[in-house]
Amino acid sequence: MKKIKSHLWYTKNQRNGILFLITSIVGIQLLFHFINFEKSVLIALDQTKIKTYQTQLDSLRKISLADKKFKLYPFNPNYISDYKGYQLGMKTKEIDRLLAHRKKRLFVNSAKEFQKITNISDSLLNTIAPYFKFPDWVQKKNQQNKKKIIFKSQPKLRRVELSSTNINDATLNDLLFVDGVDEYLADRIIKYRSKLQGFSLPEQLFEVWGLDKETGIKIFETFSIVNKPIIVKTNINTASFKEILSIPYIDYELCLKIFDYKDEVAELQSISEIKNIEGFPLENYTRIVLYLHAE
Repeated sequence: MKKIKSHLWYTKNQRNGILFLITSIVGIQLLFHFINFEKSVLIALDQTKIKTYQTQLDSLRKISLADKKFKLYPFNPNYISDYKGYQLGMKTKEIDRLLAHRKKRLFVNSAKEFQKITNISDSLLNTIAPYFKFPDWVQKKNQQNKKKIIFKSQPKLRRVELSSTNINDATLNDLLFVDGVDEYLADRIIKYRSKLQGFSLPEQLFEVWGLDKETGIKIFETFSIVNKPIIVKTNINTASFKEILSIPYIDYELCLKIFDYKDEVAELQSISEIKNIEGFPLENYTRIVLYLHAE
């Protein structure tokens, strides 16, 4: 018992040592708590150097922000994406109006028309319009329209007789009879008509690049599809990949899907079966079957 007790009790010198140790620890803690050493170190630094470093940091920060700032370059407003529109400062509704316009295969040909479609503010239009870059034929058309406005008091000589009122037989000069149709647009209409082997559906005319809805309606006020073109259809069951790919409205991806489907069913009993192809563009079905049949 005495041995155990001797281990639990300290001598007077030991107790004094422990008390001194505890007092020292508490004192050091209080010293760190009440004295700001960081401030003392800063005071010791050269204030001139600190200001110099701060100025350099501010300069670097400004350069960094300038580099990150969005820079405008000439662009075609018809191909503004959601992200591009956001960068330009357009609202979501304004971007959606433009995308809906393009989904109809319609194009914007001037800054004024862009504002009419998107309904953007005058201030934003004045900021981004100088960077609009339209194809050369659009710029030439706009210049011609300006000339028409300047000289609109002068009588315009026009041909009275047309060689044909059938849109599939109309010549370039016939198409020029319609207001809003210049030589460039008339040439594109004829080339697209040749690609399709003739217009079978009125809506095919509106697929011509740069043809707006208003001008298309004017064309059909003068011309019509009198006789549908005679198109030699391709047998989907015997045609090669290259032959199917050459058909209007069929791109490479859709052509692959058609041949994958043919591998599954061996032979199509009816051309309407192509609607069963996964991812088939049903909106183009009436156009595609103008060129395909199954037998």
